[in-house]
Amino acid sequence: MTNEFRAATRLGAADRARERAWGMGAELPQEGRVIAWIAHIRKIAAALVVVLALSPPPASSQSLIVPLTGHRARSIEPASLFHTLFSDFFSERDGTTYVQTGDIPAMWLRDSSAQTIPYVRFVSGYPILAVRLLGVIERNARNVAADPHANAFTANYRVWERKWEADSPAWPVLLAWIFRQQTGTRALFTAAFHRELRTSVEVWRCEQLHARCSSYHADLPAETSNPDTGMVWTAYRPSDDAVRYHFNIPQEVIVAIALRAVAVLAVEGYNDRNLANEANSMASQIEDGVELYGRAWRPELGGWVYAYETDGYGAQLFADDANIPDLTALPYIGWCSATDPVYLDTRGMALSSANPWYYKGIYASGLGSEHTPPGYVWPLGIVGRALTATSSQEVAASVTTLAETDSKDGLIHESFNAGAYWAFTRAEFGWANALYAELLFRTLAGFSAMPFTSGTPVLPFEPLSSTPVIVIEPILQLDNTTLIYAALNQLLIEAGGRTIVPGAPGMVMSRSAGSVRRTRRSPAQNRLRRNPAT
Repeated sequence: MTNEFRAATRLGAADRARERAWGMGAELPQEGRVIAWIAHIRKIAAALVVVLALSPPPASSQSLIVPLTGHRARSIEPASLFHTLFSDFFSERDGTTYVQTGDIPAMWLRDSSAQTIPYVRFVSGYPILAVRLLGVIERNARNVAADPHANAFTANYRVWERKWEADSPAWPVLLAWIFRQQTGTRALFTAAFHRELRTSVEVWRCEQLHARCSSYHADLPAETSNPDTGMVWTAYRPSDDAVRYHFNIPQEVIVAIALRAVAVLAVEGYNDRNLANEANSMASQIEDGVELYGRAWRPELGGWVYAYETDGYGAQLFADDANIPDLTALPYIGWCSATDPVYLDTRGMALSSANPWYYKGIYASGLGSEHTPPGYVWPLGIVGRALTATSSQEVAASVTTLAETDSKDGLIHESFNAGAYWAFTRAEFGWANALYAELLFRTLAGFSAMPFTSGTPVLPFEPLSSTPVIVIEPILQLDNTTLIYAALNQLLIEAGGRTIVPGAPGMVMSRSAGSVRRTRRSPAQNRLRRNPAT
């Protein structure tokens, strides 16, 4: 299979790489990456210097070549990898950045942070991006202050949806953590961010003691849960659907990871050792709870496996949902290695008929969700599977499925019918587009992952996992790196110093009302939404 990938990606490699790398003509940052390939492990080796030209061609004139299975390849416009950054990020007059989740005019704590994370790696070359992404961190700090139990907000800081999902406050913390690790800046340490860290820890602590502390109420079926697990009570899943049992294991995992980040940020930014100690203590309690109550010996599923949900009394749900955090993406968020034995058995369960939300059809197979109709596969789940794969073959199979089922513009849907991919929910999903970009940054250009943890997974004695590349040759990785930076540079020029290209298309529908089945529309049928801020 390796030869197949080499053949698919060569495509006149030497000439094409020379022409693009040294005759690009676009203004690129002096600092970049040169990828060194040693035993299938990529490292950032040196700075990438690209010759500037007087008349840069449009970035759209150069395409990325994406290798597919079956000795095939597809070309995509590198600018499409920045679609959500230039369509969904709005610079506001209060200095913050409002991020809507694609085709819905609301800002989810989770989605907005996840949409931002893939682009943090570019801020060292483009100061304007640093300003805009810091604006996302600051805005979510103010969102959390408005209501720490809410999961989504409007552009004027009003609550759009108040569903308590324990992982929602975790994502802004992890965005700030990654930003700090990548840039070393102290600019994120504002008074609002300090307040956010304290508020998030307080609400998680209260929901650990839900029965006697929390004032949160939702119209859910009465379901008792063990108050002594050390885990955080939650009402809704990352999909925005009600839980069956109130300890959702992927949410517990990412909360524990975020608490470790809080502990570091609290000391580095504010010398707040009391907050750091509280965060570390809670993280240890949750980690112990996951290991004690969140796993079970299930020989029919391969051995020890993680449950998706539990009540802490012995009732467990063995399933997996495409929305991240999920069980399949545990190595992506830094809980364990992709080769951890318990994870591998859990992954086997999740990606099989043993999972009630795993669907197979003529055009795709993958994770679905209770949020969408039966038989609908989520591209977000396909990307999550690829990011945590251990072979280039599995990555290429996932990329092929995405390439064959996306929109005409190369954008990613929320979900689609595995047996009829032209039937889908939500024409354009910002989070999925950003995570797909992350996948291609890693697998086409060899970009390193930006860890959610401090160098190792939460589980001891395990290495952080890396996503296998599907473009093998270092010269082609360098070529793709050049194209990616050129596209970003050109988009910033067109945006005139903003992170919105005027006239970016958008569609408006309410996720709180449930997902809507849609069929393909022409670009002319889409409503235009312009950035109200300058």
